[in-house]
Amino acid sequence: MTGRRLTPLLAYVTATAAGASLLTGCGVIPGATGGSREPITVMTWAPDRTKATNMPGMPAMAQTFARWVNSRGGIDGHELRVLTCNERNTSEGAADCAGRAIDEKAVAVVGSYSQQGRVFMNSLEAAGIPYIGGYGVTDDEFTSPLSYPVNGGQASLVAGHGMQLADACEKVALVRPDTVGGDRLPALLDSGLRGAKHGGALDVPAAEDAAEYTRPAGRARAGAKGAGGCVAAVLGERTQTFFDSFRRLPEKEGRSGSGKDGKGGGVRISSVLGSVDQPVIDRTGGAHSPFEGAFVTGWYPEAGDRSWAPMRKVVREHAFVDNRVDPADTGVQTTWIAYTVLKAVVESLDRDRITATEIAHALDRGERIDTGGLTPALRWKYTDLLGASGFPRIVNHQVTFQVVRQGRLVAQKPGFVDVGATLLAVP
Repeated sequence: MTGRRLTPLLAYVTATAAGASLLTGCGVIPGATGGSREPITVMTWAPDRTKATNMPGMPAMAQTFARWVNSRGGIDGHELRVLTCNERNTSEGAADCAGRAIDEKAVAVVGSYSQQGRVFMNSLEAAGIPYIGGYGVTDDEFTSPLSYPVNGGQASLVAGHGMQLADACEKVALVRPDTVGGDRLPALLDSGLRGAKHGGALDVPAAEDAAEYTRPAGRARAGAKGAGGCVAAVLGERTQTFFDSFRRLPEKEGRSGSGKDGKGGGVRISSVLGSVDQPVIDRTGGAHSPFEGAFVTGWYPEAGDRSWAPMRKVVREHAFVDNRVDPADTGVQTTWIAYTVLKAVVESLDRDRITATEIAHALDRGERIDTGGLTPALRWKYTDLLGASGFPRIVNHQVTFQVVRQGRLVAQKPGFVDVGATLLAVP
């Protein structure tokens, strides 16, 4: 969306409709429904204005969804109250958000982002609150019996990325966060590469919140071995900073070539959605972006796919001028899918009062959720769980292969690619 100048009156009305923002850490969206059915309170949290990855679009999309569904009488007659919280990328922030969800008697935490899985999942489990459609960045989201992921998380992206690069790259260097979570990524990428009888990638750990990446960029360039090699960076919001350092390497070390499907005379670049997405490409020059020609692995269809039309309509009509809600943002997309799951489950219960326990039981019993082609049909019955080591709760192990052409992320190949067998092979 494009920002526009607001008159004082319109600014007041917009701010009132949007409810409390992330500026105060937590807020609530009031609904406009009535009737005998009790309101449903849920929470969406994400980090905002931090030095690492920020996801302000996720709480903003949750507020947009609430305005839309409440304008239609709520979810099966229930007013939807959405609490939002700034998780701040800290364990204290995650604990504060989880504590607020418990105190406010939220029946679910929906469409959220946090790297502090152990902190918040322990709290939610103790309170019996399900975690629906988290971003998938922590292992705890794929092990907790009260977590219901809508995608295969970073694990499926990175394993799938190895499959995507296997046929295109002679050598691969992986630049990833020097964190406990980042330590798992090389094995996942290698599993995808070796599935096509490709050698493993060079592992290049890097600071998650660095201001520049000249040294790891040079090491990755050398490890990719020039023409025919690929440098894959999975650094979240700092991926753009890394590739800025990468393209500034001295000429004698070689520039990255680009062209159709990322081919060129130099090293090719690649990443996964969440580290590179359409908003990042737009901000860095569109067709003239350093990401032109890059390979990208995603969870969902490309942003221009017609299956996103219902979400785009809701954003257009109910996000007003909130520039945080970009339909091409992966966090926004994940939140839309997560709230789609919540809506379907509440409608299936058909009760005047909805509890956290009832939502969890409905999902455990195998309530099947149709997301309109954005994912395969989702169901969390025991027999639907993939059971991969470290990620037993994955039910959606499909990814998409995309490429940047003329400044747009488009499908490299149609449809979804199943990475289930690759994940099961990860040591």
